[in-house]
Amino acid sequence: MTSSPHQPIHTLYGGAHLFKSTTCIRLSALAQKAFHEYAPDAKTMAKIFGINGIETRVHARVTEKLIRDPIEDYRIDFEDGFGVRSDAEEDSAADNAAREVSTAVEANALPAMFGIRVKSFHSKATRARGLRTLDRFLSQATLPPNFVVTLPKVTAPEQVSELVRALQPYLNVRIEIMIETPGSIFILPQLLEAAGGKCVAAHFGAYDYMASLGITAANQDLHHPACEFARSMMLASLAETGVWLADGATNLLPFPPEVHRAWKLHYDNIRHSLYNGFYQSWDLHPAQIPARLVAVYNFFLEGLPDASQRLRNFREQSEQATRVGAIFDDAATGRGLVNFFERAVRCGAIDPNDVPG
Repeated sequence: MTSSPHQPIHTLYGGAHLFKSTTCIRLSALAQKAFHEYAPDAKTMAKIFGINGIETRVHARVTEKLIRDPIEDYRIDFEDGFGVRSDAEEDSAADNAAREVSTAVEANALPAMFGIRVKSFHSKATRARGLRTLDRFLSQATLPPNFVVTLPKVTAPEQVSELVRALQPYLNVRIEIMIETPGSIFILPQLLEAAGGKCVAAHFGAYDYMASLGITAANQDLHHPACEFARSMMLASLAETGVWLADGATNLLPFPPEVHRAWKLHYDNIRHSLYNGFYQSWDLHPAQIPARLVAVYNFFLEGLPDASQRLRNFREQSEQATRVGAIFDDAATGRGLVNFFERAVRCGAIDPNDVPG
């Protein structure tokens, strides 16, 4: 597997107690198997997701990506995916994860981005446990390139500062912050400042966020107005900082007999994230990856003809403000068009030669 610094389209989470050196390879195979079994051809895929006209191309692209490198980012989870365990159990899991990661690095068996999520620093007990796990893991592991530490439930800049201090011996390790409480939405610039240039991404923890607002479980949905507000605040506060934004997870997993229904829900959630400018979000199970790829590739491929014409016309006018039909494009829109093609090529939706010259 390769190393790349560009933003991944997803992060796949897995409990620390389950991680082995072969985990990412095994999960990749499961993602490929799910697509082959439940969407074996373009016609079936089109029916599941409501795609019309470009289904053959989307199916081919997804099939190729699943063979090549379906997992772009993986996080060993010592928080929700691991749960509350004794110190001895978590110590053992941290030590074992360090050994398994070292073996995977030697075998080149990890995705382009990789890291761990520690427990929150919000309380004294979980902070101590998070720092202990972090130290045990980092002091023993051979780290891959683009290694990150994800800090959940961030509520104060001091928590970010403490993580940065703990990482001082590890200059190449970056951090991610998780936005999961109403208060954190309003201190994003301070959180970023506390990171001292080490923050690569901010992840939206939608379900914890809605729960903290008192929204009942039955009404918690990624399309809820509360989530729309939070995403807009994250976009506005972190615009042009270089910090990647990642959206929350779909919590209906694609297990039989609900595979197609779960896939369509995941697809709709991802399309909604893309519409809102969040080009990365979570997967909780490898069988969710096919739906993600279908959503991302269809998003870019269906927009390709219009974006291509607008970009060609824009460049022909020497990047001055221009109009195609009823659409007026100025320099800012031109940057948006270039961003569209850069992301489309990076994720594998289109080939470089599909970009207008």
